[in-house]
Amino acid sequence: MFNSGIKTSQPSASALRVPFIGLVLLASATLALVACGGDSTDAMLASARDYMSKKDNKAAIIQIKNVLQKTPDSVEARYLLGVALLEAGDVVPAEVELKKALELKALPEDVVPKLAQAMLATRQFKKLTDDFGTTRLKTPAANAELQTNLASAYAAQGKQDAFQVALSAALTADPNFEPALVIQARQKAANKEFDQALAAADSILAKNPKSLEAWRLKGDIFNFAKPDTDQAIAAYKKAIESKPDAVIAHTSLINLLLAKGKLDESGAQLDALRKVAPNNPQTRYLQAQLAYQKKDFKAAREQSQLLLRLAPANARVLQLAGAVEFQLNSLVQAETLLTKAVGAAPDLVLARRMLIMTYLRTGQPAKALVTLNQGIAKGVVDPEINSIAGEVYLQNGDTKKAEEFFTKAAKAAPEDPKKQTALALSHLMGGKSESGFGELQAIAANDKGITADMALISAHLRKGEFDKALKAIDGLEKKQPDKPLAANLRGRTLLAKKDQAGARASFEKAVALDPGFFPAVASLAALDLGDNKPLDAKKRFEAVLAKDPKQGQALLAMAELAARTGAPKEEIGALVAKAVEANPTEPGPRLLLIDFHLSNKELKQATSVAQNAVAAMPDNPDLLDALGRVQQAAGEMNQAITSFNKSVGMQPLATKPLLRLAEAHMVNKNKDGAIQSLKKALEIKPDLIEAQRALISINLDDKRYAEAATLARSLQKQRPKEAVGFILEGDVAAVQKNWDQAATAYRQGIKEAAPSPELAIKLHSVLTAGGKTGEADKLATNWIKDNPKDSAFQFYLGDNAIARKDYEGAEKAYLGVVKLQPNNAAAYNNLAWVAGRLKKPNALEYGEKALALAPKQPAFLDTVAMLYLDANNYAKAVEMQTKALELQPQNALFKLNMAKIQIQGGKKDLARKELDDLVKLGDKFGAQAEVANLLKTL
Repeated sequence: MFNSGIKTSQPSASALRVPFIGLVLLASATLALVACGGDSTDAMLASARDYMSKKDNKAAIIQIKNVLQKTPDSVEARYLLGVALLEAGDVVPAEVELKKALELKALPEDVVPKLAQAMLATRQFKKLTDDFGTTRLKTPAANAELQTNLASAYAAQGKQDAFQVALSAALTADPNFEPALVIQARQKAANKEFDQALAAADSILAKNPKSLEAWRLKGDIFNFAKPDTDQAIAAYKKAIESKPDAVIAHTSLINLLLAKGKLDESGAQLDALRKVAPNNPQTRYLQAQLAYQKKDFKAAREQSQLLLRLAPANARVLQLAGAVEFQLNSLVQAETLLTKAVGAAPDLVLARRMLIMTYLRTGQPAKALVTLNQGIAKGVVDPEINSIAGEVYLQNGDTKKAEEFFTKAAKAAPEDPKKQTALALSHLMGGKSESGFGELQAIAANDKGITADMALISAHLRKGEFDKALKAIDGLEKKQPDKPLAANLRGRTLLAKKDQAGARASFEKAVALDPGFFPAVASLAALDLGDNKPLDAKKRFEAVLAKDPKQGQALLAMAELAARTGAPKEEIGALVAKAVEANPTEPGPRLLLIDFHLSNKELKQATSVAQNAVAAMPDNPDLLDALGRVQQAAGEMNQAITSFNKSVGMQPLATKPLLRLAEAHMVNKNKDGAIQSLKKALEIKPDLIEAQRALISINLDDKRYAEAATLARSLQKQRPKEAVGFILEGDVAAVQKNWDQAATAYRQGIKEAAPSPELAIKLHSVLTAGGKTGEADKLATNWIKDNPKDSAFQFYLGDNAIARKDYEGAEKAYLGVVKLQPNNAAAYNNLAWVAGRLKKPNALEYGEKALALAPKQPAFLDTVAMLYLDANNYAKAVEMQTKALELQPQNALFKLNMAKIQIQGGKKDLARKELDDLVKLGDKFGAQAEVANLLKTL
């Protein structure tokens, strides 16, 4: 539907929609119906034929349908309706009506050629040749038309011999049959006999100067074979003059103008096409193409989304939609669409190239390499392949191969600074720093563009050479003195040098050059927040929004700022909702709003936002994933599984949706479904840890210990220097209480993998569980000695000591943690609790420190409340415990502690209320014996 170029064959006539006839014509048609309401069917059919002769097929169809209401078996009415529908472009109902006419014994000479045309238009090539391949009609004209359609059908099936026979039969029946002559001429063009093809087209035009297909053929030859832009444009315009509603002629001309970069002329021609075929998919496709070339990617996205609904499997639509998403940095969606496009049409150069670039940008160089090699294997010719291949090999660590391809690209385009820059970068990555930097500096000095400048700046920044980066930024600024990029880069570099004052001045300069340049605005706001000036940060975002109320980044930044400054959740949600409203085609703000409602357990709102998002962008896998998560949170497991399945279908090479699906199956108690999804994920990525962990967990749950251990050992082979495989093997043994076997696995991990606190913790725990406390103590001493900065192990020792009621040992461990991590709120909280047990005077001091670090942590408030109670400060104890219960009103332990506080404060009625609530929980609360004892004291 969206192809253009020289064809070897084609239908004998185009099945195209006629323009909208307008209210005046429609009114006249209606009056005609009223006037002849009492006339005979013959009169109405005569009226229909008259309309058809004037190309007013819509009015003709109305007349014919009125006839069929009275005489449904009218042969002529069925035939005329089929022809009128065919000429109006409604080929499917046209085929139905023509078949009915044939069944009613209409003359085959009238019906069969038109039926063949309808079947050809609906791409029923094999059925057409099977049904009518041996049919011979009595009149030469009818036979010529049928054989021409058969020739096109044979060509579409690649049956060249049968094509030649049918074409010869058509020209034998009528040597002057124009559609057959056009096909014959196109065949010459396909055989590279371009001069002969042009001569044949001119011969046709000598007899019929308004031959649409002959003018199109001339245009195609001058466009693709004997490049002459002016003659091609002139020929296409003549084709349009001969048939103004010929979409295919408009398409050829617009594609040529777009290819030549004549965007204004393309737009004018597209306006002409919109007048005759406003809703034709090809019109929408060209609108999207034009918007894309004009870099109006939001408009291109709107059109491509409409096209995807009309033709979800069309490779060129998928290619265009994927390219648009790539430009809008919606890389997950781009990957999905481009993968489908390449799968449907492996020779699509742009789709393959952009898919490779998407993989590179999303950190998937291995997939990029596979896609590149598949294209090379299929012989896909891409003039940009050398440069792209160089980048692919560079990211895969093969600098030798990268340099080889970059060298080829540079030789093919020695004047192209981008190619030369890529080669210089490959030298840098290959260890040739001196030559690489020298090449980049030379290119940057001599090239008016900024590609080499940016590469040079990035290379210096990666090496931490900030002063050299600043010098390179000076060069960039000389090329772009009126743009904010250089000033922004200088600000970032000065920040890296910890020169905040200089950075602020640079960011201010960038904003002065372009007040809407958001990266600089965001950096200044971050500096404001660092100086504890949130109102200044807010004013910066408000200034951006004053100029552009739909600036999504500013709205989201305002929402983040509101969250950081403790604003009510309603205010935060309203700001994110504004970002959605301002940018309805952007998935990012919608995803944030969904997650915002989910985090606040507002499932009804989250569901509404997710459903609206998917309705607006049904082909976005991230939004489908979000809808599935919302449905799962709401307990709607079947709906969630359906959503995740759709997401899987959109991303056949992605593992995340399969993991989501597996999780949903597990929640739905469908282990087989979960296992199937996890195995599919491992087929895509055999070393996927999450999938292997999940399979091990399922095997453990089903007591398939041998299979779980085998999976754990395979992980060790995949990642011999990582702890995960050894941890999982040890865990399998620990579940079976095989402490010695578990200890062996953990020890092997400590010996072979990188130092891992988790391995040390697990080994200590199984040694303790196995009664080998001496070995456990020795391990602890040696581990702390060898890993003095490992706070996680010391935190574990503290928790372990609490479990054994060794409060002094716990205090020692937690003191070690806070010495290493002065801002570890959890360690201070546990230290406060232990110190309280030991009646240490600094217990409350530790608790207050924990709260200062995490003021809204309910467990910390509970700890401090009980310490105040120990200090007989009833008022403070109630204050702290009230805050804890406000944050977690259903926490039974907090209620119990509140009851203790109220009892000590003499508030027995308040205490009884808390205790009565706890009694109602029954077995759901394990401390009912303590509740009963407290009730006895009231």
